[in-house]
Amino acid sequence: MHDPIPGQAEGLSSPETRPVRVLAVASGKGGVGKTNVAVNLALAMQLAEQRTMLLDADLGMGNVDVLLGLQPQFNLMHVLGGHCTLDEALLEGPLDLAIVPAASGKQRMADLGHAEHIGLVNAFSSLTRPLDTLIIDTAAGISDSVVTFSRAAQEVLVVACNEPASLTDAYALIKVLSREHGIPRVHVVANMVKSAAEGFDVYESLKRVAARFLDVRIEYLGHVPHDDFLRRAVQRQRGVVEAYPGAPSSVAFRELAARILRWPLPSGARGDTEFFVERVVGGGVAA
Repeated sequence: MHDPIPGQAEGLSSPETRPVRVLAVASGKGGVGKTNVAVNLALAMQLAEQRTMLLDADLGMGNVDVLLGLQPQFNLMHVLGGHCTLDEALLEGPLDLAIVPAASGKQRMADLGHAEHIGLVNAFSSLTRPLDTLIIDTAAGISDSVVTFSRAAQEVLVVACNEPASLTDAYALIKVLSREHGIPRVHVVANMVKSAAEGFDVYESLKRVAARFLDVRIEYLGHVPHDDFLRRAVQRQRGVVEAYPGAPSSVAFRELAARILRWPLPSGARGDTEFFVERVVGGGVAA
């Protein structure tokens, strides 16, 4: 057992807090609604009485704050530069969701090296906010930052749609995470599908190909239906879970959250920020 990271005693690993779930939301390509899934899943976890934080880890092109109509004073660039702590950069989102905004349109953030990614992850050791769930909205694709945060998480959720490009790129992402970085399991979220059956087909397509070529367990978390209420919520810069709680997509997000809450809780030191940091620093990630 390693010595506690400074700040943990009063932070995420304090005795009065439950173990922290760390979930990375990723996708093989853009345009599949990954950030919408991350935002609304985080809101659904809040509704389930989980103290939740959403980290916008799409470094350089973050848009969680835009999606929710928020105007951050600080972002991850300020944290990395030592201008503020992670606590000071937090935004209060809808339903009291805590949000760590990324820097949008900043090439410097998009070009961070591996050591700087580690520095961002290490910033979590100083958090003082009680937390049950941390959801990481990664960038689309298979960049170094995506791998870094996916490896640091306990579970990876891969968002895919029922279209050839999305399925091909989702498989490529799973292949990289599994073959090159030893991630043994991913959970598929089928997004913008017309029915539950179509959502399951997305999962089956990925599982079938992975079973032939990869040593990875692919599990089905569920589907989010194509829903006009979700489009309206985006236009209003609100999460659909909060703006239209009775919408089909809102129901789906609450079901996804309920399934996640049935997963076993992480135990001991493997369920706090020490876990989050060690998975990055100890494992190493190719630059």
